[in-house]
Amino acid sequence: MKICDKETWESFSTFLASKGLRVTGQRKGVLDALFRQSGHFTADQLLQDAQNLDDSVSRATVYRNLPLLVESGIIRKIDIGHDNKFYAVNGRSETFKAQVICSDCKKIFDIEAPFMEWYGKTVSEKLGLNVKDQRLQVHAECPDFRKDGKCKKIN
Repeated sequence: MKICDKETWESFSTFLASKGLRVTGQRKGVLDALFRQSGHFTADQLLQDAQNLDDSVSRATVYRNLPLLVESGIIRKIDIGHDNKFYAVNGRSETFKAQVICSDCKKIFDIEAPFMEWYGKTVSEKLGLNVKDQRLQVHAECPDFRKDGKCKKIN
């Protein structure tokens, strides 16, 4: 289980101050719960974990802080084209990650795709642009799920 390190907490506190927002106990609870997540998570999963740590954390607090956490760069939002949006803590990866989404079990797999960073940069430079964001998502079917009705890849 990961914990929110001092550097991340200070970075988020500085970010909040730059927006004229206060550091509150509920925000600290959300950030602590954030670092207890494994892999990809929804707002509701984060809410449940935050309330387990601090029962004063409300749904509104979580939903107001998710965009701030994304904007600050601590997490990233992953839209896989379904009703729920997923989030993941931004790691310190040296390579670009692509998402492979199982259309059957909805599990999201992060796969290293270093060629994508090169591709995005090359295409953008040809147009005289700077890359701001790029994503690669592959939606795939699970043969195990289709055959047996369950996915062997789910933990």
